[in-house]
Amino acid sequence: MVHEARHFHPHPVRPLRMISSVAVRDEGAPSPGRSPTPVRTAGLVACGLLMLARVTVAAEPELRYERLTLSEEFTCEGATFADLNNDRVADVVAGPYYYIGPEYTERREIYPPQPFDPLKYSDNFGPAAYDVSGDGWLDLLVIGFPGGEAAWYENPREAGGHWKRHLIIDSIGNESAMFIDLSGDAFPELVGVHDRQFGYASPDRAHPERPWIFHPVSVPGTWGAFTHGLGVGDVDGDGRADVVDRAGWWRQPADAARKPGERWERFDADFGPGGAQMLVHDVNQDGLADVITSLQAHGYGLSWFEQQRDAEGRISFREHRITSLDAEERLNGVQFSQPHALALADLDGDGAMDFVTGKRWWAHGPTGDPEPNAPAVVYGLVWRAGAEGQGRFEAVLIDDSSGVGTQIDARDVTGDGRADVVTANKRGTFLFLSKDGQGEGR
Repeated sequence: MVHEARHFHPHPVRPLRMISSVAVRDEGAPSPGRSPTPVRTAGLVACGLLMLARVTVAAEPELRYERLTLSEEFTCEGATFADLNNDRVADVVAGPYYYIGPEYTERREIYPPQPFDPLKYSDNFGPAAYDVSGDGWLDLLVIGFPGGEAAWYENPREAGGHWKRHLIIDSIGNESAMFIDLSGDAFPELVGVHDRQFGYASPDRAHPERPWIFHPVSVPGTWGAFTHGLGVGDVDGDGRADVVDRAGWWRQPADAARKPGERWERFDADFGPGGAQMLVHDVNQDGLADVITSLQAHGYGLSWFEQQRDAEGRISFREHRITSLDAEERLNGVQFSQPHALALADLDGDGAMDFVTGKRWWAHGPTGDPEPNAPAVVYGLVWRAGAEGQGRFEAVLIDDSSGVGTQIDARDVTGDGRADVVTANKRGTFLFLSKDGQGEGR
């Protein structure tokens, strides 16, 4: 297949209806004897084609993907898109490697590779890309094991070789810590938990090689390395991004940039027992930001929480369940465990934002967590708008033998108006390139 190169305009960072009963195969654990050589598996992964007569799908634009298996090694728990070789074509970044687009058959090392035992853990829970050094080339930012270090790797440009590592912070907690522009200065902060406080680390822009400074937004609490649930977005509509956790949110003050040590005002809300990435997005287009989240990252349940306001403007949230907290309940036929990664994206090209998630496979090994050996699914949750601001998320199966880690990325890198998806976990690294309803390629 001949692939046409598409222009890719890199973002600094990633700042985030149901079907009938799904019976998908379980391909089992990766064999210890598999070759670490990258393997490319091309094929259509389409809801209507892959599942055939097993499901009934509404007459809406279907999701069709070409699946590429970039690696069968366990090197990381998250992957992202970024133009690291500066050719204006999106590459895939996963662990110590990046895969050159648009073919993704050639990979290059960023730092010395260390394949990990799928029974244990990796040292890479989430990558992002940004030009930290200011030289016009994207660098790589990496969040390590929860509670451990975060670092950035300086792009060597044409010189090649391994990238120089710079420490960002010696400890960052929360299993969904993220690089995102919190302050509104077009440069990413690292948002997470440090020293039992929610907050963000920001660099000295004049000296990017120095460790970043942590600014708490909360008072000290019981939060730690393995806290679940974190989001960033403008909850109250004042033009400033706020910080969200499973039990509420912190409002960014107007003078946050001038008083970085000031604790932010806290508002309580119940967003479930503890999920993963919490997506702040106006789902029903009523002008108020809502919250999409998994309810238990190591259990079950997805919901979106509709923002409501009383006569005095006080904010509350109404829950709309997408999948159930009950393992035995299939809301509209769909249930899967461990939705430990979420990302916003327009999956069907209709201009409305959807989201992707899936099952984190073997998060705690083959006997830990609910259904550890169930099919490692990836789902698109496609928003179907209804009358008067109503609507629902329709779950569409993208794949049943890859799953997610702690971070998934989805964005349009082929230029067809529909998001492509990349995921990495204990099964390997997988890329799903969107195809339109007529089966057109890249």
